Amino acid sequence: MVSDSHPTGQNVDWLLENLKKTVPGTRQVLLLSSDGLSKAHVDLGADDADRLAAIASGLNSLGRSFGHDRVLGNGGTVRQVIVELHNGILIVASAGHGAVLAVTADASTHTETLGYEMGMLIRAVQPFLATPARRPTTAPSSAGM
Repeated sequence: MVSDSHPTGQNVDWLLENLKKTVPGTRQVLLLSSDGLSKAHVDLGADDADRLAAIASGLNSLGRSFGHDRVLGNGGTVRQVIVELHNGILIVASAGHGAVLAVTADASTHTETLGYEMGMLIRAVQPFLATPARRPTTAPSSAGM
């Protein structure tokens, strides 16, 4: 288990680890910012966490785009995006302001149970999962040049 410090100073590793233990077949758990930065993860190396964060951020963005489409998505808010493969599943869920939770699991894992437990985790600890927007960096002053 490897984790970055959470912006609020709270360590969320135990929350992610508990989710993994709760649902049999869960492989990896990742908390990321909505713009794709890995914040905390369980059973992922740093490179794999970064790669999954990019994938999960893209899926979450596609879900939001669909939800914002008044004709196709009917103006709904994305809750989860599920990718089902022959040998596993990936569930990506909005987890608070600027935060996304991504979980991978075996194909035999009960998708509804995993999604439910992810939702319960998000509702219970949403303030700890929120990721504030990054502040724009300012260019160094060019005064005196």
